[in-house]
Amino acid sequence: MEFGLGLPISAPARLLDWARAAEACGFDTLALLDRLAFDNPEPLTALAVLAGATGRIRLQTEVLLGPLRQTALLAKQVATLHRMSGGRFVLGIGVGGREDDHAAAGVPIARRGRMLDEQLVALKEIWRGDLIGPRPVADPPILIGGFAPAALQRVARHADGFICAAPASWAGGLIHSVREQWAEAGRPGAPRIVCQVNVAVGARETIADARRAVAEYYAFTGRAGWGAPLTEPAQIAEAVAEYAALGADEVVFYCYGADPAQVEAIAHLLRSGPGAG
Repeated sequence: MEFGLGLPISAPARLLDWARAAEACGFDTLALLDRLAFDNPEPLTALAVLAGATGRIRLQTEVLLGPLRQTALLAKQVATLHRMSGGRFVLGIGVGGREDDHAAAGVPIARRGRMLDEQLVALKEIWRGDLIGPRPVADPPILIGGFAPAALQRVARHADGFICAAPASWAGGLIHSVREQWAEAGRPGAPRIVCQVNVAVGARETIADARRAVAEYYAFTGRAGWGAPLTEPAQIAEAVAEYAALGADEVVFYCYGADPAQVEAIAHLLRSGPGAG
């Protein structure tokens, strides 16, 4: 199983330190979430900067809000990043579900699913055509993120895998549905399964910073404690073991606390706990 880091969004200037440390510690992926009406770095721009500071590690959006972006321009941006990074970019994409993001973009939220379906078809047509360049190294890998049945169905129709941002306790049903629909569609092999878990490790101040950031990010849910990070090594090791049992190909640890010292701390936990290697 592979491991990635979901980068904190509160201190964009520190992401270069995160990226260099993550590559040095052997992580496989750098991931960045996407919002529009929020104080976070734009992920394609930020990952382009991090691509220039690294040479091996994957760069992944989790997930880019596709319907908020004009399709032809998005195709060109993704192709450019994929080609200039040597094929390291992975497009994690989804519809998003927050009214403020769609209102800020002038996109009707009720049409977002249909828009994404059309966009996913158009992206591949553009990448394989001659009208808009540069051409990517190959079609950039696409992962679909979401929870609704329609989102799960898109994986078999349009993508290479699934981003599961659910606790292990209820991720199993989602993953099973994705695999079942993949087989029914006659797709060869198996979908790539990427699971996410919020974590915070290190000093008390780092953990407090992460908890504040998570609470702010998920405040729209109205649920106290929603998305609270795992902070104990045993909790993190248990989560890794549970995702491994579900057959996940990768676990991405989302770190809302800004301190890059967490990179080495998480790497140490992985080297010494279940799922290492």
